[in-house]
Amino acid sequence: MNHSAYHKTKSFRGAVSADAVLDTMVTAAMVLDSDLRVVFVNSAAESLLHCSATQIIGSALNQILLSAEDLQSNLRKALRELQPFTARETVLQLPDNLREEVDLTVSILDNDQFLILEMHPTTRLTRINQSTASTDRQATTRGLIRGLAHEVKNPLGGIRGAAQLLERAIPSNEVAEYTQIIIAEADRLKDLVDRMLGPHQRPNLEAVYLPEVCEHVIALAASEFAGQIEWRRDYDPSLPAVASDRDQIIQAVLNVVRNACQALANTSTAKITLQTRIARQFTIGKKRHRQVMCISIIDNGPGIDTGDLERIFYPMISGRPDGSGLGLSITQHIVSAHNGVVQVSSTFGQTVFSIFLPFEQPAEASGQQEHR
Repeated sequence: MNHSAYHKTKSFRGAVSADAVLDTMVTAAMVLDSDLRVVFVNSAAESLLHCSATQIIGSALNQILLSAEDLQSNLRKALRELQPFTARETVLQLPDNLREEVDLTVSILDNDQFLILEMHPTTRLTRINQSTASTDRQATTRGLIRGLAHEVKNPLGGIRGAAQLLERAIPSNEVAEYTQIIIAEADRLKDLVDRMLGPHQRPNLEAVYLPEVCEHVIALAASEFAGQIEWRRDYDPSLPAVASDRDQIIQAVLNVVRNACQALANTSTAKITLQTRIARQFTIGKKRHRQVMCISIIDNGPGIDTGDLERIFYPMISGRPDGSGLGLSITQHIVSAHNGVVQVSSTFGQTVFSIFLPFEQPAEASGQQEHR
């Protein structure tokens, strides 16, 4: 933060008690000085802009909102003419090719020295509805899979046992060759069913620092896809630990990263970014959280077809001929077990998987055996 911005920030906070007033607002609010530099953002704005206050206070507006020449012109005009204004369905172009559509209200504060921008996301309700519908569909699908799994595993046990008895009853190399095939295939199908059902254990909760999880995942994937991927890290160092099962979260993130690596196989300059942020005033299912942790996996691959976006978390759905279609399903199961949610957005040249996790988990979520 430069000297001038620091003094203006101090002046603004002393004049209108911004910390006490604006930070309690659900609406995203950002305060600019007369040079269009940021002097304050509230929690909701941090979430909307995908940046923490420490990263953007003191920055010029054009460093945060890209291609915003028209908006800057209108803001300067508002300062000159002391005239507030509203702009409907304004698209904010953020770094990393992120976009947010908002209804924007601009007001003038404190002896005409400051502008306050109130940003009302028009896409938030749509995202909440889509997330809730997707979670409900996945829960229904998983219930069906559980029922089918029991119907499949019981006969498999009988077939395997019968093959072992046959092998003992008829000591013949030719018979043994066939019975071993039957036993191996029964074991393979049982393993497949278990993988479709996801982890056996509920999360064993501990304090987990997610950048460490990301570094562990990068180390694993970098050895598996050596020299093929350029890895980028974008961690917010101020973030606290989150209550989660470290091994399960590593597996959830690793499944997404592996998918991204495979999708980038034919990309000449393959890049994957792992990012950690806090999302504020975030709704998961029917519960609104003041803060949640977000891990984003961003790649520059060809993207996912729009028609496939609704189905990619279903078991046995894969975009590759040799794919099992279980990786993302397991990720979704793990995140759901942590009372979180996975969201995905994709265009050509950028796919973003975001894993949202509450900071705290209900006491009953830890250490219980899941019945099958």
